[in-house]
Amino acid sequence: MLPMTQFTDLMAGPPPTHLPTDPAAAVLAAGTAPIDVVRDHPASPFAWAALATEAVSNELDPVTVYAYARVGYHRSLDMLRRNGWKGHGPVPWEHEPNRGFLVCLSLLAKAARAIGEDEEWQRCSEFLRDSSPTAFAELLGA
Repeated sequence: MLPMTQFTDLMAGPPPTHLPTDPAAAVLAAGTAPIDVVRDHPASPFAWAALATEAVSNELDPVTVYAYARVGYHRSLDMLRRNGWKGHGPVPWEHEPNRGFLVCLSLLAKAARAIGEDEEWQRCSEFLRDSSPTAFAELLGA
């Protein structure tokens, strides 16, 4: 009789990525201005997401929103990779520390659309949907 072995489902895809707590989130929650949080935490996706969100709220040029969101997006990719992400797979909205990345990605998509960068709008919105269907629905309203 052959010994029982465990088989891994090779079609299951990578496990969800869960980012660590971002210390900038608490500083933002305490009411510190996003620009000051970015100065103190330049690697923080939450800080860049807050700065981009503030730019939207203040009706700044979409190019400004695009720039802030792009920095946050790239800082997020660095953080995701350091935490085991291999370039694809779920990044659940339900895990709060992931939200800085997901907000940056959604704001990058929206700003890309606003400045006529249709290919980037499509790529970023699909990336958001693939990363977290919940975030896609929450942030892009789809």
